[in-house]
Order: sequence, then structure tokens, then C-alpha cells
Amino acid sequence: MNVFIRTDASTEIGTGHVMRCLVLAKQLQKRNVTVYFICRKLAGNLISYIEEQGFPVISLQAVKSENDYNWFENHWKRDSDETIALMKPYQQIDWLIIDHYGIDIRWEKEMKPHVQRMMVIDDLANRPHICDLLLDQNVLPQMEQRYNHLIPKRTKQLLGIRYILLREEFTRYKNFNRDVTHVKNILISFGGADETNETLKALQALTSFNTELFTIHVVIGSTSPHAETIKTYSENYTNVKIYENINYISYLMKIADIAIGAGGSTTWERCYMLLPTITIETAPNQSEILAYLSKLGAVYHLGKSSNVSERMIGIAVQTLMEEHQVRLNMITVLESLLEGFQDNLVVDELISFQKGEGI
Repeated sequence: MNVFIRTDASTEIGTGHVMRCLVLAKQLQKRNVTVYFICRKLAGNLISYIEEQGFPVISLQAVKSENDYNWFENHWKRDSDETIALMKPYQQIDWLIIDHYGIDIRWEKEMKPHVQRMMVIDDLANRPHICDLLLDQNVLPQMEQRYNHLIPKRTKQLLGIRYILLREEFTRYKNFNRDVTHVKNILISFGGADETNETLKALQALTSFNTELFTIHVVIGSTSPHAETIKTYSENYTNVKIYENINYISYLMKIADIAIGAGGSTTWERCYMLLPTITIETAPNQSEILAYLSKLGAVYHLGKSSNVSERMIGIAVQTLMEEHQVRLNMITVLESLLEGFQDNLVVDELISFQKGEGI
């Protein structure tokens, strides 16, 4: 079986789409499926990284634009035409998987004659799609109705956290029990890009505490434009540890007692690790999910990054340090959200669906 994945990473788009597609690609590869990626050469792309993971990448040429999403809105036909042209040498395309906020039903209709099946990975439910499978691995009220008027009735929907795409480094910690009696390690991680440098803001908040209270573990994203600033600031503090381009963030989540981070795919990784987290919204698409998780008591949410100060972060950290029952309650909610999760569920659905008819 041949599977093609159309996704992108950039300084603006972030790295989350590519990273979760890599999880799916590796799971498919273990089932003897051949996987190709199709990515555009945007600033901050992860094409080399994907290739390092063992997957061939069909590259779309670079474009000049001040806003990546605006470019796709205005040039979706060009993108679809170029994609079709690059796929032509491949005789059989069993599945085309699309994980991209800049792509909708217009682009997908162009692809339909050239592929047997299509799967869409989405979080926003803000545009129509034509696909056989739709994956939305988020937790929101009335999930079952989100896509009612956006997809064909025959589309099979894979909805909720039971379908989260997790790397093996996380699933090996199945049935992990977290100790809430102390706070000795705090993790700061804002994903691949962190354009507004929330990492430094959180770090400045934490370094205002006594350095003997806890160790601060700072993960700098692979496309962060602020890496040197963060490293220079950290040199003055003995309790700060910096990590770059690591493949063991699950371990850092395991040893952490509190995390500070954004929304996006890493939300569900922290959820799986039962890690009490202070969240800051760094992109509009995170708003609804973080607000709902806050309402459930699953996260300690501070709001939009532009409205969050160092002082607010410091108060939140102090609260979670002093009130271990709050952290315990968060863990209980996270455990309930994870009910029904099984690794490889998405791959199981995709392979079994292959035997049926497409839309």
C-alpha cells in the first residue's frame, strides 16, 4: 500500500502538523506501508528532518509571502496543480492524507481523481472537506456534531482523544503513576517556533524564585528564532537546563512536576503523561480547546499570550506548588479524558477502511 502525506511546517505554521504525521507514518511503516511526504519549502520547514526519519519527501518549490496561510488561500489551485504533477510518476496512490489548515474541499476535489482514498486531519472544523476518513483528536463539547455540515455523510469520523497520535517515546510510559507530593522540576516547552518568545517570558518568571527550590528544564524548538537569547539569559542561573533538538521530551515530561506550555499537539502528550500544566494560548486555533480543558479542570489556563505577564505565570506556579490537591485534581481529570485510548487505532481504521469503497 502506498500512502502520501501532504503537510507543512514553517516558522508561522509551526511543527505540530509534521510531527503528528510522522507518528502516523512510522505506525504505517511498521505495517509494511510505503509512505511519502509532500511538503513545500517554506521558511522553517522540516523537510530535512522528515528525511532523517527515513521518509522520502517530494518537495514543492519555495514561495514568497508575508503570511503562509494567506498564500494558500490565494494560490490553492497552484498548490494542487503542482502536487498532482509531482504525484504523476507514482502509479498507485492508495491514500492521500492531508494535515494542513490551508487546504479545504477545493484542493481536495482536484486530488480526488488521482487517488483512491483521502483522509483529513483537522482541529478547527472551520471549512468543508471531501474525504473518506476525518481525524480530529481533540476534546471539545459536542464533538460528534462539529463536522455535520462540513463533510459528506459517508465520511467516517475518528473523533476525540482516544485517537491521539503519540510517538513511541510516550506510549512506553503506559500506566505511569505521578507523584504530587513535591515540585522539584518544572518544564518549559512551547513547541517548534514560539515566535513571541513565551519561553523567555516563562523563564524570567521562574528565575524570580529561589534557585534552590526547583530545576527548570527549557526545551527550545527546532525552528525557534530566539534560541540564542534564551541560552544567553540562562547562563546566569545554575538551576536552568537547556535542551535543543531532543528526542526524549517524554522523559522530561515524566520527571517534571509542572509544565508551562502552549496548546497544539503537545497538549495531548502532556495529557497522556498526566502532567499538570500552566497553558498560554499562542495561536487562535488553540483558544477553544484550551478554554474547554480549563473548564474541565485539566489545565491551569492563563489566556492569550499578549495578555499574560511574567507575574501571572509566577502566581500560577506558586499556586500549583503550594496546593498539591489542585495538581491531584488535574491528574484525575486527565485520567478520565484518556479512557478508551489505544495506540495505533488510527492505523487500524485506515487499513481496515482500505477494503471498503471510497466516497
